[in-house]
Amino acid sequence: MSRGDRWNAVAALVDRSRRALYDYVRRQDHPVTREEAAEAQGISRNLTAFHLDKLVESGLLCARYEAPPDQPRGRGRTPKVYEPVGDGVAVTIPERRYELIAEILADAIANDPTHAEEAAHRHALQRGRDLGAQVRADGDVVTVLAALGFEPRSEPGRVLLLNCPFHALVARQTALVCGLNHAFLTGLLDGIGRTDVQARLEPRRSTCCVELAV
Repeated sequence: MSRGDRWNAVAALVDRSRRALYDYVRRQDHPVTREEAAEAQGISRNLTAFHLDKLVESGLLCARYEAPPDQPRGRGRTPKVYEPVGDGVAVTIPERRYELIAEILADAIANDPTHAEEAAHRHALQRGRDLGAQVRADGDVVTVLAALGFEPRSEPGRVLLLNCPFHALVARQTALVCGLNHAFLTGLLDGIGRTDVQARLEPRRSTCCVELAV
C-alpha cells in the first residue's frame, strides 16, 4: 500500500461507525455479510452496506459474493461478504520503515545465524537491488527515494536525504543500521541501473546518514 493509499485508509476510519465495522470484520474468523455486521453494530443494513463499501474502496476490506454453506445451490440471493485485506495500516510523520529493517534482520538470522551481521548486509544489498529492478523503467532516483520516505533534496553534485526512515533504530544501533541503510541504497542504485550515482556514508545529525554523489 502506497503512502497516499495509507492516508486514504486512515481517513476512511475517522468515522466511528465505519471504524467499528472495520474492527468487527477484522476480528472474525469468517467472511462477514452486511446483515451480520449490521446486527452486530446495531445500525441499519443500508448504512452498514455504505460504510463497508467505503472500506473496500479504501483498500482495508475486500468483498465478493458467496453463498452460505447451508444454502442449497441455486436457491436464494448470494450475499456479499467482506474480509480484511493485508496486515493493517500505519502512518508515521515523517515516514518510517522499521518493517524493512526487521525483515532484513530476520532473514539474515534465519539464513546465517553465526554471521548474522554479514548476512544482514548481503540481504540489505539484495533487497535494494530487487526493489531497484522493479522501478528500473522509471529510473528517477529522487522519485523512488521520496516514495520510500527519505525526503531527498537535490543539490549541486549530490542528493541529501533529509529524513531517516530508521531513525529510532539508528539511535540504538548506529553502526549496524547505518551500514544496512548504506547497503540497501547501494543495491537500489545498482538495481535501477544508475552507475553514475554513488551512495556514500556521511553521518550528520537529524538527517539520513547516507547521501548520494551525482
